[in-house]
Amino acid sequence: MGRAIILMMDSFGIGGAPDAAKFNNQGADTFGHIAASFPTLKIPNLCGLGLCQAAELATGNKPKLEAQEESKLGLPSAYGCMKEISADKDTVSGHWELAGLPNLKGWGHFPPNYPSFPDDLIANICQEAGLKGILGNKAASGTVIIQELGEEHIATGKPIFYTSADSNMQIAAHQEHFGLERLYELCRVAYKYVQPYNIGRIIARPFIGEKAGEFTRTKFRRDYTAQPFGPTLLDQLKNAGKEVVAIGAINDIYAHRGITKEIHGAGLEELWNLTLEAMQNTPDGSLIFTNFEDFDMLWGHRRNVKGYAEGLEYFDSRLPEILPHLRDDDILFITADHGNDPTYEGTDHTREQVPVLMFGKKVEARCLGQRQTYADLGQSIAAYLGIAPLTYGESFL
Repeated sequence: MGRAIILMMDSFGIGGAPDAAKFNNQGADTFGHIAASFPTLKIPNLCGLGLCQAAELATGNKPKLEAQEESKLGLPSAYGCMKEISADKDTVSGHWELAGLPNLKGWGHFPPNYPSFPDDLIANICQEAGLKGILGNKAASGTVIIQELGEEHIATGKPIFYTSADSNMQIAAHQEHFGLERLYELCRVAYKYVQPYNIGRIIARPFIGEKAGEFTRTKFRRDYTAQPFGPTLLDQLKNAGKEVVAIGAINDIYAHRGITKEIHGAGLEELWNLTLEAMQNTPDGSLIFTNFEDFDMLWGHRRNVKGYAEGLEYFDSRLPEILPHLRDDDILFITADHGNDPTYEGTDHTREQVPVLMFGKKVEARCLGQRQTYADLGQSIAAYLGIAPLTYGESFL
């Protein structure tokens, strides 16, 4: 028995969600619009795995990229696209659905207008955390609100609370003036008090700098996520005695559940290095699961089309490094958890289908078609690693 490896390109949607209008995301297409903006995009390995064909399955239109070099992978691959059935388009819902647990009921959401958070909720958090008050209290872009309120935060010691279209409460504070551990403890307190509101995540957003225009967020973000409301692929694998290696944000997204080894890291380069290292040492029958969050955090939300394109090229360039560590029976999957079209209005996630690219030395080259739920990926891995079927999804193996 080989291993299953998931490379999660956070937010790399390929358009075509049939329910996009429900989310006011008609026409969103992360990959298609990046390709249209940069037709010279060099991603020969992803193209060789069937990415453009998967996008055509989702939207009916094949991205028009200029001639690519020949893929350096040289392995058979299967490709397809997957629809999301969860009631939200956030990171947690997408990941959980991929692991066989769609969020069919959806999350609670705080309103975007000031004040976003109820008075009694903030009062309880402030009392337990020993705060004199908060700043913000509205929906905002995280990179914008720290420029707007960062100096006042340093002067008053009041942390910056904000939300987004996703189900979350985000708390920004200066990494040095407020303190990283103090911010984490504040988020733990807040997590306790938002539970009655059915909120998906509390997100700690540390930043540095001394004046407006110079504040920057650091890599020490931490998410406090609701516990999965049922068993996921990760839980089932761990219960069956399998190794589950979680790299990057995977640990927080699954609330540290169903994981046998947590590996922390950030940034495309470091996450790639950690993934390759894990592939050297992880035993057969295991799952290795890496979230490459820069696509979402740095380029999708910030509507940075050029940065997203450059990130794709870098990701693609690292793919051949997998080959020396890929065992005969390993299967590697490349997918995403939602869209975040950097050409779209606003700064929120976009409702899209996602690619599923599968390759390995013994994979049968074929089209996997249009899958009816992200959960098909989890169900396929469950079947491959020899555990009991998950509740949702249909294996494509």
